[in-house]
This record gives sequence, C-alpha cells and structure tokens, in this order.
Amino acid sequence: MGEHHPEHREDLESRVEEQLENPPMYKVLLHNDDYTTMEFVVEILQKVFHKSAAEATRIMLIVHKSGKGVCGVFTEDIAETKVEIVHHLARKSGFPLRCSMEEA
Repeated sequence: MGEHHPEHREDLESRVEEQLENPPMYKVLLHNDDYTTMEFVVEILQKVFHKSAAEATRIMLIVHKSGKGVCGVFTEDIAETKVEIVHHLARKSGFPLRCSMEEA
C-alpha cells in the first residue's frame, strides 16, 4: 500500500463535498412539432412543470415560435423523470411531443 497524503485526502473530500452541494443541473426542453396542440402543451406545462396558466402559455408560445423552449432546470434524476412523464402523457394522448434534457 502506498502512503496516504493528508493534503490529497483533503483535496478529494472538498471535491466530493462540492459535487454533493452542487449537483449538475439540467434544462428540460419541449420541442415544437406540427401535430401537438397548443392546448396540450399548456396542459403539460401546468401538470408536469407546475406552471401557472400565464407562464405555461408564455413557454408554449416560445416553443411554437423558436422550435423549443425551457420548461425548468432540475437535478438529473428529476429532469429524466419529467422527460419520461411528458413522453408517456403525449403517447397516451396520441401526440408526438418531444421532450429532452441538456446540461444547464
């Protein structure tokens, strides 16, 4: 076994603590398509992302005009879950709505 250097251990501990305190965050995005209704997108934003009607409408219009829009920023696990829920609800309603995540 090699020698343990206290300064190396302290450096490692501070890096681990920093990662625990500041987990990487992910933006969850909705993507525009020609089939999903604006009403359904607003409903998704209210149900899944807990947006007010006004905020949901604002984000929906950004998605519609820009091709995509940010629904929120979350830790990786929560972002993945939100993407899965959106895809499940969209399929269930017969819409091809796409949702993705990217590092914030």
